[in-house]
Amino acid sequence: MIINETKGRVWQGHVEVADTFLKRFRGLMLVGNVNYALVFVLPVESRLNASIHMFFMLSDIDVVWLDSTKRVVDFRRARKWRVYAPKAPARYIIEGPVGLIKALDVEEGDLISWTPSEEKRGAIPVRLSLPDGISFEKGTNGVALVESVKEVKAEKP
Repeated sequence: MIINETKGRVWQGHVEVADTFLKRFRGLMLVGNVNYALVFVLPVESRLNASIHMFFMLSDIDVVWLDSTKRVVDFRRARKWRVYAPKAPARYIIEGPVGLIKALDVEEGDLISWTPSEEKRGAIPVRLSLPDGISFEKGTNGVALVESVKEVKAEKP
């Protein structure tokens, strides 16, 4: 979620943080449908480091530049195949879907904060050793793995 603290406006979309060189390098290039926001955390506050290019972008995006205090220094709709630099030095860049700026009612000087969305991690299979006499094999010790309720009903005598 991204919050315009100055105006109390909230954008409830998915938010990711690009805080490494590789994440910043990849950015939103070649993303077909930008439906989330990416917050770039830059190593230093400057105009040069905060400049962006829209090469290899498949759609336009909204961009908000913030200084080290998270105040808006510039914002705009960025169009494909162009280069942009903020009016003033920036430490953070928020890139998101078109409409993000309007949803947050962004203006220069607004204080913006964000909360990254939780990462969904896949399950890792773990092999467990069970005490003697306990098994997950069908029909032993009253313990069975069931795929569906239909399977249980079908097995009743």
